[in-house]
Amino acid sequence: MISFLRGTVAHVGLSSAVIDLNGAGMSVYATPQTLSKLHVGEEGKVFTSLIVREDSLTLFGFASDDEREVFDILLSVSGVGPRLALAVLAVHDPEAIRVAAHSGDGKAFTKVPGIGPKVAGRIVLELAGKLVPHGTTDAAAPVRSVEAVWKPQVVAAMTSLGWSEKDATSSIDKSLADSPELAERGNVAEILRATLRWLGQDGARAGNRVGTRG
Repeated sequence: MISFLRGTVAHVGLSSAVIDLNGAGMSVYATPQTLSKLHVGEEGKVFTSLIVREDSLTLFGFASDDEREVFDILLSVSGVGPRLALAVLAVHDPEAIRVAAHSGDGKAFTKVPGIGPKVAGRIVLELAGKLVPHGTTDAAAPVRSVEAVWKPQVVAAMTSLGWSEKDATSSIDKSLADSPELAERGNVAEILRATLRWLGQDGARAGNRVGTRG
C-alpha cells in the first residue's frame, strides 16, 4: 500500500496534482483545499489512499492522515464511491464530518453536491459508531437522535412518490403524533406505511367534511 507521496510538485490542476518521485510522475486526485497547499517546483507531501479497480489503479491524496481516515470510512457506506467521498471532504473538514455522523445530522451531508436526503440518511445510519469527534468519550457522548437517522429516508421515499419535502415532513410528524413508539423504533418501512395510512384517512376525513357542507 502507498501510504504517502513526497517529492517535487510537477503539476497542479483543478482536481489532481502530479508529484515527481525521482523522475516518475505520480498523479493524485485531491480536494481543492489539499491542492491549494501544493506549489509547482516545491516539495509536497500528501497522504494517499489507493483505489483498486479491475481496469485501473487510482490514488487519492490528502493533506492529513485524519482526512485519509475519514475518506476510507466514508467508502464503507453502500453507494458512496471515492469521488463522492472526496466531494464530502471538499465541503466539510474531517472533524465536521465526524460531528455530523456522530450526531446523526443528515442535513450536513445534503450540502454536498450529489447527496440527497436518502443518501444522507444512509450515511448517518451506516456510520453510526464509526466516526467519533476527537475528544469525545463514550460516557460523554450525546445520545444519537434516532429520528435523525430514519426521517431523511422516509422523506426521500415520500418525495419520490410525489410529495414535496415540506408536505412529507409535516405528514410524518402528524401521523406519528399518536404513535410515538414508531418514532422510537425507527423502522423506516413501518413509519412510511403509517404516514401513508394517515394521509389516506386524512383525505377521507376531508372528503366527509366537504360532503357535509354540501
